[in-house]
Amino acid sequence: MTYTAKDYSSLLGAGMGSEALLRNHFTLYQGYVNNTNKLDTLLAAGPKDGLNPQYAELKRRYGFEWNGMRLHEYYFENLGPAAAPDKSGKLAHKLAESFGSYEAWEEDFKATGSMRGVGWTILCQDEVTGALYNQWVAEHHNNHLAGARIILVMDIWEHAFMLDYGLARAKYIGDFFQHIRWDVVQGRLA
Repeated sequence: MTYTAKDYSSLLGAGMGSEALLRNHFTLYQGYVNNTNKLDTLLAAGPKDGLNPQYAELKRRYGFEWNGMRLHEYYFENLGPAAAPDKSGKLAHKLAESFGSYEAWEEDFKATGSMRGVGWTILCQDEVTGALYNQWVAEHHNNHLAGARIILVMDIWEHAFMLDYGLARAKYIGDFFQHIRWDVVQGRLA
């Protein structure tokens, strides 16, 4: 399987980042796609020996690169032109069920995104109970909730905002909320 980077150029001019920031971000995403493909090739060609340090490190690295690719796709796909949330739909109902209200969920999601460090803030759904959780995912591969469906992704790596926002992460998070494609996010619910 060879992965191909998706085209997210429709986000240019949509208001969620300058052209320079977005083009840099797309290039970084392309790097994750390229590295995932390189690792696939190396792992297919190399010996299947878990005691071989090279094989073991390639296997460990794979989760970082593949998740970096996939999380960027979720992130770019849930961004678009400015839009207000639908506070009466299926998603709003599930948010109120899990957090008490849309507002309580938003406060918790923003607080999760404000934590120190690099990574991702992810709204995910427990496939067993249907409950929603806001989760911090460090780097790309640490702290994922096993079996959870990804609903909404916010990139909290510096490359996602520093060129335009500097250290004003809270402003970036506020702008992110103005550019969520709620139809896409609601469509990800189980």
